[in-house]
This record gives sequence, C-alpha cells and structure tokens, in this order.
Amino acid sequence: MAGRVDGKIALVTGGGSGIGRATALAFAREGAKVVIADVVVAGGEETVRLIKAAGGEATFVKADVAKAAEVEALVKKAVETYGKLDCAFNNAGIEGEIAPTADCTEENWHRVVDIDLKGVWLCMKYEIPHMLKQGSGAIVNTASVAGLVGFQGIPAYVAAKHGVNGLTKTAALEYAKSGIRVNAVCPGVIQTPMVERAFRASPQFGEAAAALEPVGRLGKPEEIAEAVVWLCSDAASFVTGLPMAVDGGLVAQ
Repeated sequence: MAGRVDGKIALVTGGGSGIGRATALAFAREGAKVVIADVVVAGGEETVRLIKAAGGEATFVKADVAKAAEVEALVKKAVETYGKLDCAFNNAGIEGEIAPTADCTEENWHRVVDIDLKGVWLCMKYEIPHMLKQGSGAIVNTASVAGLVGFQGIPAYVAAKHGVNGLTKTAALEYAKSGIRVNAVCPGVIQTPMVERAFRASPQFGEAAAALEPVGRLGKPEEIAEAVVWLCSDAASFVTGLPMAVDGGLVAQ
C-alpha cells in the first residue's frame, strides 16, 4: 500500500529535533524523500541517520533560515538533489527570552522575528518559484496557538507567529490558482526541546502552559507531524489558507 506522500520530495527546516524531526520521519515513512535543514549539524545528521535506518532516503543541508543566501542555496540543493520540490515544512523557530512587552529587548525582538517570521517568508520566497514551474506544491508553515491568541511574557514570539498565520493566508490566496496550497499548523504545548527550555527558564510559565491543555497533557511531536503530512497529501487537496490548531483544545476555551 502506497504512503500518503509516496514519491514526493519534502523539505523540512528545523529538522534536527522536536516537531521537525518527527515530521521528517513521518514524511519518510509515508514514502517521501526528505531534505533536512537545521543550524545544528549533529541534530540534522541524526535525523537523516534515523530515516535511513528505517529504510528511507534523506539528505542534510546546514542552513540558517534568517539568511536569504543560505535559504536560496538550501532550496536549490534540494531541487538539484531530487529534481523537484513537492512539499515544504517551514518549521525552524525559536522561543526567545521570556519577559513582558516593556522588558523585551530589541536584540531579542529582532532575533525571534528574523527566525520565526522572516525565515518562513524567505523559505516561501525561494520554494514557490520551483513549485510554480511544476504547477503544483504544498507548503506548511509552523505557527503556534500563540499565533491565534495572546500569551503573556513572549511578545516577540506571539507577534511573529501571528505574522506567520497572516503570511500563510496571503500566500494561499496568491497561488491558489497555480496548484500551490499553503497552510499552517498551530501547535499547542508540545513536549519538545524548545518547550523544555522555556519550562526550565520559567517553571511558573511551564506549569501555567501545561495547565492550559484541556486534554490534561502535553502534545507529542508526532501528533503535529501527522497533521503536517496530511496537509501535504492529496487527501487535503481542497485545503489552503488554513491555520490548523493542533492543540488539545487549548484555543477552544
């Protein structure tokens, strides 16, 4: 039985850990060849090793999504390696420092927005032209429940993730008649290295975030991966411009 993305080429940024790694593994399991991008070489190479150990095909490219030249080279390498680009999961992101709006530093603001928002835009900027040539493609951007509602103490992150959702909707409309679908996933509180770092930095923030989940537990990276693969598959052929909350009911409250 063929996988949901059998024969497709998928690019995953931030693929060295957490949601990115889980999604790269899911893409490979469902029949895609995967290009992994990350700034952390060891993490990205480990994801490739895991995919190959499971019988899949993958390659790693070191890239900082906040730098246009590196993103352009990443997408070019993906197309040169596998001949096309069918699916892109623009997932790389950071949480930044925890502090209220008036205490957020300019350095933190620029760093978070550069990676979490500008990085998603740069990825789409270089992915879309290749998809236009093919006449098809599916893009999923990682936003957050913090892109749907406000959260205290992370103003730059909330602003960037709201921006990702707006950017996703705009691109979806622009390329809807060109065979390219653009959606976003909005994870709730997921058990990832990034969330664990935030919890260590502020145990009170961690307790409050976990308590927000109506299902009574944190989400798993694999649960986000399932949503991403579905959005990239032909099963979601009539879905575009959607900020999909995968959040255990958090924003339904």
